[in-house]
Amino acid sequence: MSEDQIRTGRCNCGAVTFRTRGDVREVVACHCSQCRRQTGLYYAATNVGDENIEIEGAESITWYHASDFARRGFCSTCGSALFWKHQSDPFISVLAGAFDEPSGLTMTKHIFCADKGDFYEIGDGLPQYAKGSAGLLVAE
Repeated sequence: MSEDQIRTGRCNCGAVTFRTRGDVREVVACHCSQCRRQTGLYYAATNVGDENIEIEGAESITWYHASDFARRGFCSTCGSALFWKHQSDPFISVLAGAFDEPSGLTMTKHIFCADKGDFYEIGDGLPQYAKGSAGLLVAE
């Protein structure tokens, strides 16, 4: 990828759209109970520097402070889960499913697998971590 790489995306109803510029992190699947409850399965997200994302329709985003460390952004019109933001990080996580295709994104690992739902198995062969993994800022 390059600094010129542009990706676009939106919520289900289109009230919130976004555009990222440059490199994004690989997709990480989080199986913690908060992510499962918000999405119904797990949270698959990449992240991008705050300066490299433009959001239109920000007035339609409701921010839920899920912990002392982080907040979750979703569309207040259609309910689409869109963002996860650690309070002290200059990056914002963006749900991979919200990107328009082709996204060029690749999932590389699963975190908080010790907390995953009992109704599914992780069988894709990617690395699995009981909690977070090295170099990944998470709310514990």
